[in-house]
Amino acid sequence: MSVFRVALSGDFRKADGTPTFPDFDLTPLREAKHVEMAFLENASPLKAEQLEDFDALILLAHRFDATSVPKNGRFAVVARFGVGYDTVDVAACTANDIALAITPDGVRRPVAVSIITFMLALTGKLMVKDRLARMGGPGFAARGEHMGVGLVGKTLGSLGVGNIGAEMFRLAQPFDMRFIAHDPFADPKTAAELGIELVSLEDLFARADVLTVNCPLTSDTHHIVNAERLALMKPTAYLINTARGPIVDQKALTKVLQEQKIAGAGLDVFEQEPTDPNDPLLALDNIIAAPHALCWTDQCFAGNGAADIKAVLDVMKGIAPRGVVNRDVLDRPGFKAKLAGFGTRFG
Repeated sequence: MSVFRVALSGDFRKADGTPTFPDFDLTPLREAKHVEMAFLENASPLKAEQLEDFDALILLAHRFDATSVPKNGRFAVVARFGVGYDTVDVAACTANDIALAITPDGVRRPVAVSIITFMLALTGKLMVKDRLARMGGPGFAARGEHMGVGLVGKTLGSLGVGNIGAEMFRLAQPFDMRFIAHDPFADPKTAAELGIELVSLEDLFARADVLTVNCPLTSDTHHIVNAERLALMKPTAYLINTARGPIVDQKALTKVLQEQKIAGAGLDVFEQEPTDPNDPLLALDNIIAAPHALCWTDQCFAGNGAADIKAVLDVMKGIAPRGVVNRDVLDRPGFKAKLAGFGTRFG
């Protein structure tokens, strides 16, 4: 019987060959029958010839575009480590009968916890109070000038009510806040169950005391948080972005923060990553920043890894994986034929 070959992008290994993220347990893949796995050389975008003899790819940060698609028609699935897929050419995947799977179950709780972390740190003035404590007497004397903001009765808003947005609202239930959201694709039943009022985009910005970004980066959401909409926010409001940097016009955000038109921001993502240390945004004391890693925990990476391994092993068994982004591919004859072939050989 032939083998099912799984590639892992080279950034899963350090230069010395040790795992980049030890919490990603590859044991289930290594021990699966009829499976052969291999790490690719680092390249971004990945090259087609690298993937020519593989059936599946588990992808970390490298790009996968039209030039990455192998020519022999064997390749069937890209399993992205996480939920962001702006590094993957979705149209090229669909056109070549390749499923793109993401890991919503792996990141749902960790990212939602990150949002709550930012909200509590910002409204509690945590960073300022940390500095005051380190100053000794003068800092303690000044603590009354940095009063935090209570959350009871305040409005928590979300741009997007998908997997992560809904989980954020679940976690925020004990804070006795009002919940609002804007999402043209929201499930009204889910919103009602969570007590979320669905509002217009303008109302979201105008009413939220804490506004969180929980939508994917697409051509429609690029810079959806712009100068015009930021101008609608309350001067006491906070913006939190743990989704993707280019959803927010960073120059416009920097300006409103410099002018104290809003109270502050919690940012785990930026338009340019890695950030420029000289970026004026990073000089501000009314932001809390993290290097696109606030949700990085042992549980997050174990969950992402387990979901990706399950996705590729499901394909091997002839089963469509969970978390497929390009749902149209599931009805394409070419992809169905790939699944059927795998099911006959390995199912």
